[in-house]
This record gives sequence, structure tokens and C-alpha cells, in this order.
Amino acid sequence: MIVQNKKIAIIGGGPGGLTLANLLQINKAEVQVYERDEHKDVRVQGATLDLHEESGLEALKRAGLMDAFIAHYRPDAGKLKILDKDLTVYLNEHDSVNSHSEDRPEIDRAPLRKILLEALTPGTVVWDSQFLSMEKQGDGWRLYFKNGKSYDADIVIAADGANSRIRPYITDIQPVYSGITMVEGNIYHAAINAPKLWKLVEGGKIFALDEEKTLLFSTKGDGTLTFYTGCKVDENWVRESGIDFSNREQIFEWFRKEFGTWNETWQELFMSEDSSFVVRPQYHYPLDQKWETLPNLTMLGDAAHRMPPYAGEGVNMAMQDAYELAECLTSNKYDTVQDALSHYENQMLKRASEITRVTLDNTVLMHEPKAIEKLMKMFNGD
Repeated sequence: MIVQNKKIAIIGGGPGGLTLANLLQINKAEVQVYERDEHKDVRVQGATLDLHEESGLEALKRAGLMDAFIAHYRPDAGKLKILDKDLTVYLNEHDSVNSHSEDRPEIDRAPLRKILLEALTPGTVVWDSQFLSMEKQGDGWRLYFKNGKSYDADIVIAADGANSRIRPYITDIQPVYSGITMVEGNIYHAAINAPKLWKLVEGGKIFALDEEKTLLFSTKGDGTLTFYTGCKVDENWVRESGIDFSNREQIFEWFRKEFGTWNETWQELFMSEDSSFVVRPQYHYPLDQKWETLPNLTMLGDAAHRMPPYAGEGVNMAMQDAYELAECLTSNKYDTVQDALSHYENQMLKRASEITRVTLDNTVLMHEPKAIEKLMKMFNGD
């Protein structure tokens, strides 16, 4: 095995990084995960995750974690409603015997992380380790972290997300703005703090599409309602808008204007002080991105192929990257680590290009004047 007696450092303890660590440990590789969160119990933000058969679920099967997944997934969390701004319902999977969600089971981010963490050898994850920089050290790398510590590794894998600090060591290809900026919000104890919307979503998901804007909702098992607004704005809108996005009242004032013709029920999104918000301009990498494979450094997930969320592929892509990379590194097909990484990157970039294209098509579709009509046709196979 080409990674035998080599120290592998994974930067980032998200689903992709933790999946890779599990698969490498199964094959007796020496691996350490460096995660910026202070400890394992930090609140995990973001919507629920729908895992796909060929990617996220396949990764869990290879890691022997399907029983744990089945014990923690939420069968109704993927049931979808499609509405317009006036709450007119065009699709309600809660009333259907079969739904699109059945082939893509949902799990909250926190339980998925817990499953992946508990399967690792104790001490695999080094917490409170925010990556700052690295430099070549012999045939490997020396990694430097914000906490003042440094570590050596023979192989480094970037799993540190869309704003990866390691990606620039691999390529200078820059992301492209998609034309859409989202405001992500989390309303905690939503049954109390947003009762109308909590009742409307019925423990599942909502796509509200109108006026070339989107409101996407999902629920969590802990009673949190997570939502994302999607609007067509200039790339520099966040900076030039004058809005303090840490100020709930200022965000609410923007929402009242931007979604002013929408039913007043939607206003519940910003009425609770028990909430958090973050603004997210949506970027993607060029469909034809390519770089020269390095001897002992690569990346996976959003670090390699960030894209908008309108196809639900982000976590699935990361977990498929993980099992394909683990397979390359632990097989006996390649003479060197660089050969293995080259094969992995070639297949990963081809797959990422195809999925990014689909995602961008969905992004355009969902922000078109006739978005609901076109989305319903797509769901019906037209």
C-alpha cells in the first residue's frame, strides 16, 4: 500500500473529511484530522442533508455505517411542499403515498457528524486547530495552526470547505459568481418562535418560488427551522448594500422590502431573537478547471468544487470524493502517491463538471419568472 508508514493529514472535519478518515483507518492508514471547531459538541449549523445512493449512502456502506445511519435518519424530513408567495400549494408530498424523498433519505448534520466521529479511533480528530499555513518539510509538509501548534505530515488533504486556505497551494483558479446571493437563517425552538411556518413545513421541506426569488426551508430534529433566501443581486451587493448582516433588524428591514408582496406569514422568519443569520454569495468553479497533480497534496468537497445548493449535491459530492480518494490511496494499482492522486483528481473533476452544470441549470430554473411551472414539469419527468 503506497500510504503505508506515511502520516496523512486531513484539514477539516466535515462529512467529507471524516468519511475519508474512516475509510483510511479501515485500511490501516495513519491519519489525523485537524478541525477548527473547539470541541465535538459545537452547534452544527445548516440544513438537513439528503444522501444519495451512489454517493453519500455508498460512502457510509463502505465505512460500515449504514446501521448507524438508519438509526438516526429522519424518514419524513425530505417530504417537499412547493408554494408560491401567496402560500398556494402546487405540490405536497405529505399527502402522497410515494415521494421524491424516499430515494434520498435525510439526516441532520449533527447526528451524521456524530456517527462519523464515533467510528474513528479516539484521538483521530485534533480540535481547536484552525489552519493558517504550511511549508514544505523534506518530502512532506509542516502545518501551522492558529493555536500556535504545528504538525508534520507526509500527505495533506484539504477538506476545509468553500473558502479553503489550502486550495491556493494547489491552484490559482478562482470561483465564478452565480448571480445569486442567499441569506441563511436558523430559528431555534421554531414551534414557539415561528409557529405558523413550523406548522406549514410539517417537519419536511418547503420550496417557495416567485418573482424570480426563492425561500427554501428545512426542519431539524432538535426543533430548528433553517431557511435560505435566494435573490438575484450583484456580486458586491453584500458590501455595497450598507446592511449590517449581524443586525437582525437591518436584515428584517431588507426582507420586508425585497419580499414585500409576499404573504405576511413569511415575516415570521425574522421575528424571533432566538435565531442566527449569515449571508452567502453563491459561487462555483469553472466547468473546465484543471491543475497539475502534486506529489502529496490534494483536496475534496467544496474546496475542490464549490457550487450553489440547488441540486442537493454538496455533501454527496464530498463523500463520494472521500471514498474514491481512499480507494486510490489504499489500492495496489499505483506506483506512487502522485499517480494515485492524479487518477482521483481526473475522475473527480470530470464528475464535478457534470454535477456543477446540472446545479447551475437548477439555479437558473428556480429563479426564473415561471419557476414553479418549470420545476413541476421537471418533477413530472417532462
